Amino acid sequence: MSAPAYLIVEMNITDMEQYKQYMAAAPACLKAYGGEYVVRGGRHETLEGDWQPHRVALLRFPSYAQAKAFYEEGPYAEVKKLRQGATEYFNMVLVEGVAAPV
Repeated sequence: MSAPAYLIVEMNITDMEQYKQYMAAAPACLKAYGGEYVVRGGRHETLEGDWQPHRVALLRFPSYAQAKAFYEEGPYAEVKKLRQGATEYFNMVLVEGVAAPV
């Protein structure tokens, strides 16, 4: 069994009306690659350090390869254009998770 993978995203939305178009289109792309939202906005607070994200999202995929394919190969390439100009910043990192013990 391969380890899951996670996309960790921090963003600052500056045009919510435009960003809503992206929010409406992204879930279908995510689902097509076996992904799901674990966190999509919501309440958060910094407990240690000086990281002060405006908004955080966490997406889970069955594998690192599926997460990469979602980002690089599929319809998401077009969907991500919907958020251009709607955020001050949009940072995304892909990290491999821990395989569940057998």
